[in-house]
Amino acid sequence: MSEDVTWVEAEGGYRLALDGGTLVCQNAAGRRLKSVPKAVKDSPAAEELLALRDHLARHAAECLATVESWMLGGHPVPSPMIAAVWPDPAWREALTDLVVLRDDEPGLLKDAGRDGRLGVVDLDAETAWLEPGPVLIPHPVLLEDLADLREFAAELGAAQRVPQLAREVHHKGDVPPDYAGGRFSELRHATARAARFGFRVRGGYAVCPVVDAGRPVQARYWLGDDGPDYEAYTGDLIWVGADERPLEPADVGPVAWSEGVRMAELIYAGRITDGD
Repeated sequence: MSEDVTWVEAEGGYRLALDGGTLVCQNAAGRRLKSVPKAVKDSPAAEELLALRDHLARHAAECLATVESWMLGGHPVPSPMIAAVWPDPAWREALTDLVVLRDDEPGLLKDAGRDGRLGVVDLDAETAWLEPGPVLIPHPVLLEDLADLREFAAELGAAQRVPQLAREVHHKGDVPPDYAGGRFSELRHATARAARFGFRVRGGYAVCPVVDAGRPVQARYWLGDDGPDYEAYTGDLIWVGADERPLEPADVGPVAWSEGVRMAELIYAGRITDGD
């Protein structure tokens, strides 16, 4: 059990706390119980703690999603903004150990000061403080030294909550890989798999929006638009621009290409195979 939990008084002399995401209980003598008595579990104090737990979980998920959107959006992020949210554990966990770029020089983000400077470790394992200014959180397909960065991060024991260095990358080819014909016994199995990996489903397509070289692009992978309990077969992977018109492969940027193929591959992997 964590030593830094905060106990609150509950009914009958009991005390409650959150140990991570688990509700724990002490009796009046200060002994931790194996389970929370039902009367205490239904008390206002327990309800407030569980509501706090759910709020913190939603907040942490929103922080991760926001930081990932910065990576997929390709927009410079002001370092003072990172410094402003850094004291929040959820934001700090989402940002720590990400590769950031300043003047095309990569570093692993380790700290942020109140003055807006960012503390990074560079590829020479030297610690440096970046002066206030915009930084990029690059998509890994754009990192020329990705293999070196992966090896370096592993040596340092870096743990990224937002998948960046460990993210699957797919380099652009002349034609997209073929992920059509994947069979799902029910359409809802395909849509649930899309949701599991964070993709929305719209109009029969799993969709992945990105900003590539400043241009909004959406990858779309056909799942089907019949009833959720109908058998479904996947279709083509395509990309569309802001005008909703399909793009030729030559007009798809590297980030949109990589993320679209990643989306299709993750969903297609859940299809029914001969061994099922």
